[in-house]
Amino acid sequence: MLYASGRFLAARAATTLPAPPRARGPALRGKRRELQIPGHLETPSYDSLTGLRTRPSAPPARRVILRKGRMPPAIGGGLAGSELRPRRGRCAPQAARAVGRDTVPQVAARSLKRPAWSSWRFETAGRWATLAVVTLLSFVTRFHRLDQPAHVCWDETHFGKMGSYYINHTFFFDVHPPLGKMLIGLAGYLSGYDGTFLFQKPGDSYQHHNYMGMRGFCAFLGSWLIPFAYLTVLDLSKSFPAALLTAALLTFDTGCLTLSQYILLDPILMFFIMAAMLSMVKYNSCADRPFSAPWWFWLSLTGISLAGALGVKFVGLFIILQVGLNTISDLWHLFGDLSLSLVTVGKHLTARILCLIVLPLVLYVTIFALHIMVLNKSGPGDGFFSSAFQARLSGNSLHNASIPEHLAYGSVITVKNLRMAIGYLHSHRHLYPEGIGALQQQVTTYLHKDYNNLWIIKKHNTNSDPLDPSFPVEFVRHGDIVRLEHKETTRNLHSHYHEAPLTRKHYQVTGYGINGTGDSNDFWRIEVVNRKFGNRIKVLRSRIRFIHLVTGCVLGSSGKILPKWGWEQLEVTCTPYLKETANSIWNIEDHINPKLPNISLDVLQPSFSEIFLESHMVMIRGNNGLKPKDNELTSKPWHWPINYQGLRFSGANDTDLRVYLLGNPVVWWLNLVSIVLYLLSGSIIAIVLQRGVQLPAELEGLSRVLLRGGGQLLLGWMLHYFPFFLMGRILYFHHYFPAMLFSTMLTGILWDTLLRLCAWGLASSPLGSRIHVMGILSLLLATAYSFYLFHPLAYGMIGPLAQEPESPMAGLRWLESWDF
Repeated sequence: MLYASGRFLAARAATTLPAPPRARGPALRGKRRELQIPGHLETPSYDSLTGLRTRPSAPPARRVILRKGRMPPAIGGGLAGSELRPRRGRCAPQAARAVGRDTVPQVAARSLKRPAWSSWRFETAGRWATLAVVTLLSFVTRFHRLDQPAHVCWDETHFGKMGSYYINHTFFFDVHPPLGKMLIGLAGYLSGYDGTFLFQKPGDSYQHHNYMGMRGFCAFLGSWLIPFAYLTVLDLSKSFPAALLTAALLTFDTGCLTLSQYILLDPILMFFIMAAMLSMVKYNSCADRPFSAPWWFWLSLTGISLAGALGVKFVGLFIILQVGLNTISDLWHLFGDLSLSLVTVGKHLTARILCLIVLPLVLYVTIFALHIMVLNKSGPGDGFFSSAFQARLSGNSLHNASIPEHLAYGSVITVKNLRMAIGYLHSHRHLYPEGIGALQQQVTTYLHKDYNNLWIIKKHNTNSDPLDPSFPVEFVRHGDIVRLEHKETTRNLHSHYHEAPLTRKHYQVTGYGINGTGDSNDFWRIEVVNRKFGNRIKVLRSRIRFIHLVTGCVLGSSGKILPKWGWEQLEVTCTPYLKETANSIWNIEDHINPKLPNISLDVLQPSFSEIFLESHMVMIRGNNGLKPKDNELTSKPWHWPINYQGLRFSGANDTDLRVYLLGNPVVWWLNLVSIVLYLLSGSIIAIVLQRGVQLPAELEGLSRVLLRGGGQLLLGWMLHYFPFFLMGRILYFHHYFPAMLFSTMLTGILWDTLLRLCAWGLASSPLGSRIHVMGILSLLLATAYSFYLFHPLAYGMIGPLAQEPESPMAGLRWLESWDF
């Protein structure tokens, strides 16, 4: 929120603060130096998103007065000096927008002269060389010992197996969108992996199987996080030290390193999140050249990255929200600029709709189309989807099957619940135990095909055999009153006012009667969801509900697992709450009736749009159903920023190679302190600007960078962290790492800015000229040394556990909750 307020306050300050006085005449107090600056001066102004920018002007040569107390130059340049120069042949990083917003006082008298061509070339070469070194160090740390341990680690069990499914075209189910697993499978295929390794459990040796292609692909994408963060901070702050500090913090973080070295979705997700953030910052930087080739390139790349992030995990919605808020703010300022015609504003709106909505949506749908096209064989994910969906998978019992299309009386059917992994309506000869409702036959749901899933549908008021050739075929219609007779035991589906076994306030469902003869509690009204009375019921496609005629309750499955007396099958209840949920909606799958002609199920297969929607509903329900199991190690969101507890990736004793996911404590605790300091310093600066206090040009520039660039990163951290407090699903430590990227970038900008402020305040003392350099170097060295201490967490440890006094890691177990 500081970001939003910073934009408003900075805009107000820009219109209220008078121009600083030029240094001339005897009225200027204090010591001063005079520089002759031939050529032209530059008038810096400030972008509404990210801070400083420049707009060149061409006045004649003039004298610039450098007063005592001016910001000293720091290593690699800084915000107040040569960092503000525009580049030739490129988008000016923070060039003045054509919209003319956020104009600040003219400070030409405080600008330094443009460097010579050779100096500019030297500086540019130095920046490229630094970026190359940062990138090289990132790749070296991520690919070092990538082959160790040579066995399955943690969630490689899932995502490596899913990569194999793509290679084998076998359908599966996962709670995340498919892009990440598709890329893992593609990397394995291109590197020679044949998809035959089972990935059964952590610790299984890879043996002769080629797993390095998939690990190498994840490490490759994870390695780009550091240069992406470096470039993002450099563009937001215009400070080389801030970017370098950010790169060092991420390079030497053991947690980020560990996640990048295994077959996981996390490095792929973070790659697209950081690519989207960098692209957004870059197209904002090109705002002075709208509709130019670089502007279109970065805007389109933002949309592509958003599709990639969402295509890997639904967590990608958070970066979509951040880009959306930035876009709305940008369009609002454009709309308020009266120098722009409405046609131009409309072009800006259209460009953003095309690149940030249409393009990502098309790519996202294309990802699912490829996913469905590749996975065309029946596999372990079939049972999570509807019967109509399963009919399209080769190898499934419904594929190329022929059954009657419409449900008729006398048909033998199976009834499948539409909620994920609930299964088929089922009964068996076992009774409910004493004290559990009425002592009648159990009715459950069962995940597998079984003869005890078969039911005969009959009229409620007759016992005549509908299959008698002398009787005409009579179809079951929406609104009919029916009985369901269990084929194996001849008992009717029955409910009454007894309480269900596990779910309070729901009614018990049983099997009752002899040879189909029971009582009025066996009568059910069959309803087709969103259909009118009288319509026929289609197998596979019609979504139906069973309403108990006496009690008015709805047949459903709670999804709760019954005790051993119920064979650990799932509870069926009759709920008096008539709300439509997936638990209470069913469809007819198998359908046997010799009096009806069969049709091929190919004509009943769902369209792509139906498959697309069903896949998302199943994924959402799957995510909501991920609850902690007994004795399962989980973590709370408040644990994450303080690095309270890690995750064991591999090894459990002193003979195994142990890998432990834990953030570098120096990096993580510095990030935590930085968030608190930013909230304090940002609040103070916002209050000062709101009160209209006139700040020196150097302080004003640093304040704007802190509010705008830092505010954008704080917003990213909040969007990627606080939503987890609202989630009811199981959570792990690795869920925090996208937010950690933003907090690390904020740390780089904050400490660079604070050190510059200290240097400015102590300019009159000998310490002032060196405090910024020494501060940055101290942070870099402390980060590197902490990585030297904790790097065995990522690269593997052998020997006594840390709780043993003779362990080399014993002195590094700073918190009792660290279990390495």
